[in-house]
Amino acid sequence: MKDTKAILHYAGDDFFVGVSPSGHALTLDIKGERSSAPSPMELLLVALGGCTGADVIDILRKKREVVTEYRVEVHGERREEHPKSFRRIEVRHILHGRGLTEKSVAHAIQLSDEKYCGVAATLRPTAEIVTSYEIHEQAPS
Repeated sequence: MKDTKAILHYAGDDFFVGVSPSGHALTLDIKGERSSAPSPMELLLVALGGCTGADVIDILRKKREVVTEYRVEVHGERREEHPKSFRRIEVRHILHGRGLTEKSVAHAIQLSDEKYCGVAATLRPTAEIVTSYEIHEQAPS
């Protein structure tokens, strides 16, 4: 089991500076209306997109698929009652490439969603995660 530790320092005025286990600093804004830095809940969406995106691009690379552009859009719907956790998260994979097959893309997303993405596995017990994708053929340059 890998043990990781993040450290957060209160910086005043509803800001925290978080230091990741790998030593990278990140500012968090807990005063939502100000929106001067990401909130902890926003970072959950970013973490999910980064986790699944890394899996998908790695799997497609191993399949020798040619991806020229890739974007992951993550939309979360929160509950009204406290603690206002996410109840539904939509993850949309938008890929551009040359000869990308629907079968390879769907399989890569499925593997990430069901086997590899630890963030999705952590969120899934309390949030419904729905994935979709679109593939755009990139003309040869």
